[in-house]
Amino acid sequence: MMEETTDTFVIQKKNESDRTIALAGNPNVGKSSIFNELTGMRQHTGNWPGKTVDLAQGYAQHKNQGYVLVDLPGTYSLMAHSQEEEVARDFIQSKDSEATIVVCDATSLERNLNLVLQIMQITPKVVVCVNLLDEAKKKKISIDLLKLQELLGVPVVGTSAVKKQGLDELMEKTEQVITGDIQANPYMRDALNQLHDDSETEILALLDRASVIANDVISYGKKDFDKKDRVLDKILTQKSTGIPIMILLLMLVFWFTIVGADGPSDFLADTFNQFGNWLTKMANQMNVPNMLQSVLIDGIYKVLSTVVAVMLPPMAIFFPIFTLLEDFGYLPRVAFNLDKYFQKAGACGKQALTMCMGFGCNAAGVVGARIIDSPRERLIAIVTNNFVPCNGRFPILIAVITMFFAGTSTGLLGSVKSAAFLTGVILLGVATTIWVSTLLSKTILKGLPSSFTLELPPYRKPQIGQVIVRSIFDRTLFVLWRAIIVAAPAGLVIWVLANIHIGDQSILQSITAFIDPFAHLMGLDGTILMAFILGLPANEIVIPIMIMGYMATSTITDFNSLNEFHQLLVNNGWTWLTATNVLLFTLYHWPCSTTLITIYKETKSKKWTFVSFIVPTAIGVGITMLTTLIAHLFHLV
Repeated sequence: MMEETTDTFVIQKKNESDRTIALAGNPNVGKSSIFNELTGMRQHTGNWPGKTVDLAQGYAQHKNQGYVLVDLPGTYSLMAHSQEEEVARDFIQSKDSEATIVVCDATSLERNLNLVLQIMQITPKVVVCVNLLDEAKKKKISIDLLKLQELLGVPVVGTSAVKKQGLDELMEKTEQVITGDIQANPYMRDALNQLHDDSETEILALLDRASVIANDVISYGKKDFDKKDRVLDKILTQKSTGIPIMILLLMLVFWFTIVGADGPSDFLADTFNQFGNWLTKMANQMNVPNMLQSVLIDGIYKVLSTVVAVMLPPMAIFFPIFTLLEDFGYLPRVAFNLDKYFQKAGACGKQALTMCMGFGCNAAGVVGARIIDSPRERLIAIVTNNFVPCNGRFPILIAVITMFFAGTSTGLLGSVKSAAFLTGVILLGVATTIWVSTLLSKTILKGLPSSFTLELPPYRKPQIGQVIVRSIFDRTLFVLWRAIIVAAPAGLVIWVLANIHIGDQSILQSITAFIDPFAHLMGLDGTILMAFILGLPANEIVIPIMIMGYMATSTITDFNSLNEFHQLLVNNGWTWLTATNVLLFTLYHWPCSTTLITIYKETKSKKWTFVSFIVPTAIGVGITMLTTLIAHLFHLV
C-alpha cells in the first residue's frame, strides 16, 4: 500500500495507476451501501487536514483497473455552512478527485438534485447514481433515467446497492468520465455557472431548477405512495404519542441489553478467570518472579479481562439495536420530538442525535457533535454529552438498581423492573442535559439557537446482516479497543496502589482513609469515591475496585452472584441512601479518560476539556451532598 500525500489529503493507493473517485450524496441515500458493495468494506479512515471530519477510503477494482473510493460526509449542500460541507467541497475541487459519483435516493430525487447541481457547478467530471430503485418500484415511483441524463448533461446510472444491481455499469461510466470518453454537456455547465454569478438568488434558482427537472422525469403510480410513512410519522412524532413511544422503546432496548448481556458476561468472566489461572500455572512452571507475575496477571490482565467481560456483551447487543433503529429511520424522529426542548434551551435540535450516540459511548457522542454547524451549540453538546450514561456506566447502574431498588424478583419481572428503573435514571440524565444546556447558553456560551433543516427520511427495512457487521466493527470493537488501551496502564496503577505499603497500610488504603470524611458528606464512603477516581480510565472497573477495597485484597475481585455482592455492601454500611447517591454520582461525575481525550481532540482546547470535566463533577458532588443533607434532616436514615 503506497500513500500519495498532497496538501489536501493522504490517498491510500496500491499502485501508481490507481484512480481516485469521490463518493458524495445526501444523508440516508444508501451512499454507504454503494461504498461497501464496491469496496467490499476494505476501508481506511483519515482526517482532512485541520479538520476533525473523517473521510473513509476503500479500494475497488474494475476490469483490472484499481480505484480508490473516498466516501465524503453526507451533506445537503456545498455552501460550506459546516465542516462536513467544507470538506466535501474542497475534496471534490482538489486535484486528487478524478471523478465524483453523486448518489441520489430514487424515492426523494428532487431534494437530492440540489446537491447534484451544486457539484456540477464546481466540476465537470460527475456521474449521477440514482440508488434505491427497488424501494422506488415498491412505491410505484418510476424515473426516466435517459431523460434525466439528457437534462443534466452528465451520465446517469440506476442502481440498487442492496441487490447489487447496476454497480458494474456505474463503474463503467465513471471510468469513461475519468478517461474523457464521456464529457459533461458544456451548455448545462454554462447555465449553472451563470446562476453561480448571481449569489443572492443562486440557492433559490438551483432549487427551482431541481424541481423542474424532477417533475419532468418522475411519474407516480399512486399519489399516496408515502401513506404508510405518513401514518407512522403521525404516531411517532405527534405530541400525545411521540414521547411515550420513545420512552417505551428506550426501556425495551435496555431490557434486551440487560437480559441478553447477563449470561455472556458471566461466561466471559469465567473464561477469563480460568485463563488467568492457567497463566499463573504456566508462570510458576517457568519460574517467573512473583512480583512480575502479580503485576502482569493480578494487575494488568485482571483489569483488562474485567473491562472486556463487562463491556463487550452489552455493546454487542446495544449497538446493533441502536443501528437498526438508525437504519429504520427512527432516530431523526427522536431528534424531531426533542427539537423544541433543545431550541428552548438555546441549543441545537441535532443535539438529540449526539445524545443518543452517547448511550453507547460518550466519546462517540462527542465526535457526533460534528453534525452541529454552530461552534457555540457544538460546544454545548460536547460539554453536556456526559449526562447520558454510556455503556461503561450501565453495569454500575444495573447492579445497584437490581440489588437495592428492583427487589429480589427474578426472571421476567425482575428484568422489567430493572429496565424501568434504569429508564427513569436515563430520563433524569436527559432532563439534566437540557437544563445544563439552558444554563450554558445563558452564561458562558450565550447566543441564539440556530435554525437547521431536519430531514425525516423514509422508513426502510434495515439490512440486518450489514447492521450487525457494521455495528460490531465500526462501533463495538472500536470503543472496546479504546477502553482496553486506557485500562491496561490503569491496571498497573491499581496494582501499585494496592500492593505498595506505607506502614501497615497500602497506598490505596491510605488514600481511601484520607478522602473518607469528604465522601461521607456525599453519602458515600472513601472506598466508593476511590473506586470512581481509579475508574477514570474506564468506568467498567469501578465495581471490581470497590469490591477489592471492601475485601482489602491486592487484586481485582469479582463475585459469583449479586446476592453475595449485596451482602458485602450491606456489611460495609450501605443503605438505600448510599445506593441512591451511587446512582446519582454514576450519572453525574467526570467523563472517562477516553472521552476527555476525545473532547480535547475535537475542541483543541484545554479550557473546554476542563469545563467538560468540572461541570458534571460539580453537579454530582452538589446533588449527593444535598440528598444526604435532606435525608439526615428528615431522619430518613
